[in-house]
Amino acid sequence: MPTKNVTKTANSSPPSLLSTEGGLAVTFVGTGGAFSKRFYQTNIIVAKGETHLLVDCGTRTPEALDKLGIPITRIERFLITHTHADHIGGLEEAMLMNRYFAKKKARIIITDLLRGILWNQSLRGGASWNEVHDGKALNFDDFWLQEKPKRIRGGDRELATIRVGPLEIALFRTMHIPDSAAGWEDSFPSYGMIFDGRVLFSSDTRFDPGLLEWTQGLFPIETIFHDVQLFSGGVHASLDELSSLPVATRAKMVLMHYGDKMPEMVDKVGELGFAGIAEQGKTYRF
Repeated sequence: MPTKNVTKTANSSPPSLLSTEGGLAVTFVGTGGAFSKRFYQTNIIVAKGETHLLVDCGTRTPEALDKLGIPITRIERFLITHTHADHIGGLEEAMLMNRYFAKKKARIIITDLLRGILWNQSLRGGASWNEVHDGKALNFDDFWLQEKPKRIRGGDRELATIRVGPLEIALFRTMHIPDSAAGWEDSFPSYGMIFDGRVLFSSDTRFDPGLLEWTQGLFPIETIFHDVQLFSGGVHASLDELSSLPVATRAKMVLMHYGDKMPEMVDKVGELGFAGIAEQGKTYRF
């Protein structure tokens, strides 16, 4: 099903995924949920001009990138939304390949809050003790160049912004885990983002109409790439829940992070008024 508000193009050559002639482009390295066997995991390359970044790097992302002709060491900048394995499981490979083969540090856009969680609870065990110098093991800064978003004073959901080359990124907290959380304040740190004020990428979130109302009130959002699951309950927005959103919101919503049965639901997605489902390996240009 063709999507609305975006132009979808086949990828002609790998380098084109990492740069554009000036416009904004989003390429889905994968479109699946955490347990998908067909669609990898939902990680995206965002490019504008000569600037690019990879949003999340799940367990299978280095493999998925390789199929697109892009070694993990070609990625110059990473942005991590939260610490589930389908979003960070490939980072250890990226770190070790960069340090011991490419001999460089990649850049990572990350708040101090999420940086501490990512290193101490996820990455440290597999990376820290590969070397010891003067009795000290490696730390986060031995692998990464951190780029910190700047908090907007008074901004809801810990709204923060960062400019990377020609690309403007706004980040905000989402309501993902646990399922008992009453709102984003009670949720474990997880972030969604908006690119150039036009394209919203929810990353993982439960059904949160207030988030969509708030972001569309602040920014002229043209396209919403939104988390979806095909059943109700748990820590992701369901198709049934999303179908209750206003018609205008559904009309610019492209569904992602879905299970392996999603292709069977394409016709229903269209009938419900959504713009479509994200397609693995495709580039959406704005």
